[in-house]
Amino acid sequence: MCRMACRLQHSANARTPSQHQYKMAAPLETCTREEQHSVIRFLCSEGVKPIEIYQRMKFQYGDACLSQQQVYELSRKFANGVTSVEDAPHPGKAHRVVTPENTAAVEAIVRENR
Repeated sequence: MCRMACRLQHSANARTPSQHQYKMAAPLETCTREEQHSVIRFLCSEGVKPIEIYQRMKFQYGDACLSQQQVYELSRKFANGVTSVEDAPHPGKAHRVVTPENTAAVEAIVRENR
């Protein structure tokens, strides 16, 4: 019995990513970057290689999927101990916050110093 189970497990592990059929009840066309980062982190923790992670995600997310380069970079970060799935602020990237209060404050400054 043990030999049979070991053979079945070995043959299941011998499949290539293209032989797997990944199906979900509904496609994941709408998702956040953080959700995709979480998937990458989870699969990395299971020892899945970045190329397979990308292939699986591309199948599920379609055009909304992160690029292959992003999947590889995130896989490397998670393998090196990074745990946050949130996007880090990018240096030099301006943060733009438009609120009625900010708009009113700018208009007041412009009126004072024409």
